[in-house]
Amino acid sequence: MDNSENSKGFRAAARVTALASSIMDLHVRIALKEVNRERRRIISGGLFLALGGILMLFTLLALHIIIIIWFQNSLDLKIDTALLILALIDVTIAGISFRIGGHLTKGPYLPETFEGLSKSTKAVFGKPQ
Repeated sequence: MDNSENSKGFRAAARVTALASSIMDLHVRIALKEVNRERRRIISGGLFLALGGILMLFTLLALHIIIIIWFQNSLDLKIDTALLILALIDVTIAGISFRIGGHLTKGPYLPETFEGLSKSTKAVFGKPQ
């Protein structure tokens, strides 16, 4: 090979490398735009879920007040007794819910599942991988 063929090969390789770099840069820009769009969607969804949770909490509080008033009127109980009964009912339901939820979320999970969750979390929060 002489010097001119060698320099043509280097120029061709440089062009291919520049083209590949340009394509990768374009893909990175598109991916960053999609991550930003998805981040906004997830944050918006989280805000609406939080709003729904807060409203459900207020509804539960109002329901508790109604149940206490009903206990006082129909069962002729004092306020402290009605509150105690309602607290015991709440603790029982919470315990059952925790027990069922713990059973349902128990593994085994595949390593690929953990890896995918880790990558997704890092992508959403913008942490380097």
